Amino acid sequence: MPEQLLTIETIRLDAGHVRLRLTGELAYDTAPELIAAAADLPVDGEVLIDLTGVHLCDSSGLSALLVVHRVAGAVRLTGVKPQLQRMLDRTGLTELLTERHTDDDLRALG
Repeated sequence: MPEQLLTIETIRLDAGHVRLRLTGELAYDTAPELIAAAADLPVDGEVLIDLTGVHLCDSSGLSALLVVHRVAGAVRLTGVKPQLQRMLDRTGLTELLTERHTDDDLRALG
């Protein structure tokens, strides 16, 4: 049985707010899973994406994050590793997919 490359845990925080906790690889083979999960997200809500457990993110993964942003209206990232942060900086997406550092956000991650 093949090992699962990406797991996505969806937690509804309150009306219009969802946390997605990703674990594994967000890459070419797994990005469609995140895009499929985005179809179930509230429109014009806010999605907090916890990337602490993601050890690989390529350009397909970055594209999937943009799809989630387009579907949800607002995406906030947390747990961004240096490799992904460099990609966000180089592509100018840091401002669009802002990483949060407030105490409230850390409590929301549980």
